[in-house]
Amino acid sequence: MFIVHSTVVVPKEKSEEVVKIYQNRSKSVDKAQGFVSFELLQNDKTPEELTVQIKFEDKESYMSWVRSDDFKRIHELEKKYPDKELAGIVPKVRMYSVVAT
Repeated sequence: MFIVHSTVVVPKEKSEEVVKIYQNRSKSVDKAQGFVSFELLQNDKTPEELTVQIKFEDKESYMSWVRSDDFKRIHELEKKYPDKELAGIVPKVRMYSVVAT
């Protein structure tokens, strides 16, 4: 199992707006080979910290997704988001291999 966390800190007053964006996401990644699950996590103590958690069967499947046209299209749309403050936020990405369960 391969897990990727993509964390952003958004302005506090915009956190619910971002949550709604993810609640209405395209679900394009769900069709990727090796995809397991997608979750948006909101920090209980600092709700403006949001983490996308994506699970894939393996790193190779995730890397195939990252190189796909769908991935590129989705991330280009994010850069063109009308709210320039949100569009300019760069996530901190961490990748994990599950080594024990």
